[in-house]
Amino acid sequence: MISFNQPPCVGNEEKYLSEAIRINRKLCGDGIYTKKCNEWFENAFDISKVLLTTSCTHALEMSAILADIKQGDEVIAPSYTFVSTVNAFVLRGATIVFVDIRPDTLNINEELIEDAITDRTKAIIPVHYAGVSCEMDKIMEVAQKYNLIVIEDAAQGVMSTYKGKALGSIGDFGTYSFHETKNYTMGEGGALLINNNIYIERAEIIREKGTNRSKFFRGQVDKYSWVDIGSSYLPSELNAAYLYAQLEEAETINKNRMDIWNRYFNGLKGLSDIGVIELPYIPEHCSHNAHMFYIKCKDLKERSRLIEFLKDNDINAVFHYIPLHSSLAGKKLGRFNGEDKYTTKESERLLRLPIYYNLSESNVEKVIESIHRFYSEIVN
Repeated sequence: MISFNQPPCVGNEEKYLSEAIRINRKLCGDGIYTKKCNEWFENAFDISKVLLTTSCTHALEMSAILADIKQGDEVIAPSYTFVSTVNAFVLRGATIVFVDIRPDTLNINEELIEDAITDRTKAIIPVHYAGVSCEMDKIMEVAQKYNLIVIEDAAQGVMSTYKGKALGSIGDFGTYSFHETKNYTMGEGGALLINNNIYIERAEIIREKGTNRSKFFRGQVDKYSWVDIGSSYLPSELNAAYLYAQLEEAETINKNRMDIWNRYFNGLKGLSDIGVIELPYIPEHCSHNAHMFYIKCKDLKERSRLIEFLKDNDINAVFHYIPLHSSLAGKKLGRFNGEDKYTTKESERLLRLPIYYNLSESNVEKVIESIHRFYSEIVN
């Protein structure tokens, strides 16, 4: 069976894990490897402050606290996203206002955001689907006009850019995921990117259970105490050690995934040219990271048949999000602004193909050949 995903392992993971255990002798958060990871992102992507977290979910939760989200506030987000995007703000008492997506990138339609703003709106949460950027210039323009906070959900966007700027570095905050399914992983983990220095000190406090412990370790206070709300958002040094080995090979991983992505695109372009399927669209001013490769089938029925066909040929391909506004919790905790013209329709057509670091060329070719065979033998 060609698996849908396999977490990367590039060589130094075991060495760094062993060093954390046997030499550094520090397993809790904010050890040597945690700091190395933070600094790597700050330097590589020109970010004021990066704090590794236990998950992207927790990075989003921290951003909701820093944005001072309260009961009765409203937050604008796409419905076509993972539940963590909105859960972080619902936990603070906010109502989620869902906005339709663009059919080309599957990102939030930037032209529909302004119409969703009310006097209760506090923040906009653009989600960079598949590592392809939302139209951040327009989103930042709207946010500035209405004095709103922008929190980029760049869970899938490490190494992607918008007009030369790293995803996560454009809004007030950005968030990354290092879950097993992401391009770079620490098993479970994430990062909060802070692009406005006024939030840095409080972010450190929130991340350390609401204490000023970070200041204590820097020698800025002679003892630390409880000074604010917070939780335990620090990942283990073991997770950070695993991640750092991959960051050292970030370009290698990225190139490998891009080669696979391009092989899929070129191999399936013939089917796209005759209108049988649709392939991913990448705007000219965006660079992506090959986080996923998807095709769009004619409809839900055809997609279901293709999934079964691929499964019968030992290929694990999967669909993605069920729109949040159609879920039980989504109906209770949010509302859809305007018409659901594309969100549900596109979600029912999308099929994700296997893609991961070092997926063999022969397996990629098998997937491509199987899809061609499905459309030539089964559909026709």
